[in-house]
Amino acid sequence: MNREKNLAKNTIIITIGKICTQLITFLLLPLYTGILSTEEYGTVDLLNTLVSLLLPIVTFQVEQAMFRELIEVREKEDDKKRIISTGVLTVVSQCIIYLLLFALISPFINNNYKMFLATNVVTYIFLSLLQQIARGLGDNKKFAVGSFISALSIIFFNILFLVVIKLGATGMLLGTMCGQLIAITYLFFSLKLYKYIKIKEYKKDIIKKLWKYSIPLIPNAISWWIFNASDRVIATAFLGVDQNGILAASLKFSTVFITFYNIFNMSWTESISININDKDIDNYFNKMFNIIISLFTAMGVGMIACMPFVFPVMINEKFSSGYGLVPVSIIASLFNVVVGLVSVIYIANKNTKAIANTSIISAIINITVHLSLIKFIGLYAAVISTFVSFFVMSIYRIIDIKKRYFKIKINKLFFIKSIIALLIVISCYYINNLYLNIFSLIYAIFFAWSINKNSIEFILNIIKKKIKRA
Repeated sequence: MNREKNLAKNTIIITIGKICTQLITFLLLPLYTGILSTEEYGTVDLLNTLVSLLLPIVTFQVEQAMFRELIEVREKEDDKKRIISTGVLTVVSQCIIYLLLFALISPFINNNYKMFLATNVVTYIFLSLLQQIARGLGDNKKFAVGSFISALSIIFFNILFLVVIKLGATGMLLGTMCGQLIAITYLFFSLKLYKYIKIKEYKKDIIKKLWKYSIPLIPNAISWWIFNASDRVIATAFLGVDQNGILAASLKFSTVFITFYNIFNMSWTESISININDKDIDNYFNKMFNIIISLFTAMGVGMIACMPFVFPVMINEKFSSGYGLVPVSIIASLFNVVVGLVSVIYIANKNTKAIANTSIISAIINITVHLSLIKFIGLYAAVISTFVSFFVMSIYRIIDIKKRYFKIKINKLFFIKSIIALLIVISCYYINNLYLNIFSLIYAIFFAWSINKNSIEFILNIIKKKIKRA
């Protein structure tokens, strides 16, 4: 029970910091889609997509290895100094090399926003690095506050540069950089990293150990980029940057969905990594797996049921052709959740090679399906290819984990109920009749309660106890 309580407690702490800011960002979607043209919005999304591709290549995913290693030395000050010093100094060196290479090739890049491929990559890297250090040290509160400061600052600067100064796409990119710099400053001083980072603590054996864990994650990260970002690149190449803007706007809803999971996944990864050697780890994992997948399935069904009412309010009319993409992208994200839930077993066992192998195969499937369909069904190829690749990866990893570690048990009755619920809300969504949409929403609420009654009561009790202690 302590494991469940710690998992719930850490998830609540991280959620408080992340969810408020994500909600504010989501509510500002009408502002962004209203002020920016489809071309400008598509340009910003495309550049952010390229930034996300460069991150793992520049850093070798060292921050992920630091998080995993710090979990095991939280009570050992000397080990923490060596890991943090080695990791941070390595990343600084890698960023310097990246900036020098960028300076050399920059004259050959013909793009008005190319500067942000240098600045925003570096700020993203250091924000991610400091966040992973906070998590590795077990300081989820500072992680949550840092995330809150980052998002709130980005929103502030976006409004300033978009609404007041009217800088357009440049304003959004500049606002992101400024907001991240503020969060980096907060995390550096609040974690007192200046006490940990010493040149004399840099150790070659530690960086070799970190790279042994992290380098296999590079192809995995690139594969995830293919899942999440190549769709935008392909859409831009075949259909134009304005269509990419429409795709980006429609995917904001599934992004909200997966953001909720990513928040949970931080504490989920930590929990499984800490308890991986427990004798009953298979029972604990399967119990939590079925609880979590029930919650996110209910959330997915509920989001689809809400979309007929929410989409016209949140998205400017010039992006309305993306309406039909939303349900498929949410279902794809649901299988993304399944992939994430089972993948922590690999991470806990430090088997990053298995993660890389399965990710590469699914990434190839994603690109192949997308390129095969885009000329026939346009933007729908993007969401369908993502769905197919995540579906294949989830099935493969469940089978592979059964062979390597233990069997993942899925509640069959829940599985049948979920299929029926998805068929009902999706049918109502595309028919788009007011009365059917109201029925769909009521049904989604009933479905969510019926499969999650015990879990909801458990979470509410944890929150009540936390409030009373406070």
